[in-house]
Amino acid sequence: MAASFRWILQLHRDVPKAARFYSEGLDFTVNVCTWRWAELHSGPLKLALIQSPKYSSLSLDSVSNAFHLFECLPAKANYVPNTQSDIHSHDHVIQKGYSSLLSFTVTDINSTITKLMALGAELDGSIKYEVHGKVAAVRCIDGHMLGLYEPA
Repeated sequence: MAASFRWILQLHRDVPKAARFYSEGLDFTVNVCTWRWAELHSGPLKLALIQSPKYSSLSLDSVSNAFHLFECLPAKANYVPNTQSDIHSHDHVIQKGYSSLLSFTVTDINSTITKLMALGAELDGSIKYEVHGKVAAVRCIDGHMLGLYEPA
């Protein structure tokens, strides 16, 4: 049996701000949002955001702890981690080095970039006009990279 994709988890300094970024900038639906934890979805894609004040970017240790947290959460739609023991990544010094890259197909790359920049993103380079469509890279809040693609 082939592996199937389940979820993406990102560490953020300001979870509500990050949830707003994905909700208003890319039309994600917010299922849960607290100052420490958010869960959003877009179609079958589930995006979890966790608060980490020591965040700089993901390391192998932080990924391992976040994975453990997310996989061990009770199977309740309304469960929100809220104790220090629930959030293992708080006590971890997170090393610079790794971050996620999320790629999105959009219907209008220019308006999407405009919305994302108004929410704090930075365009990384310029929009590229390829034969198959337009592509752009955007650095969102807390340094995560977004790839945007508008088919021709």
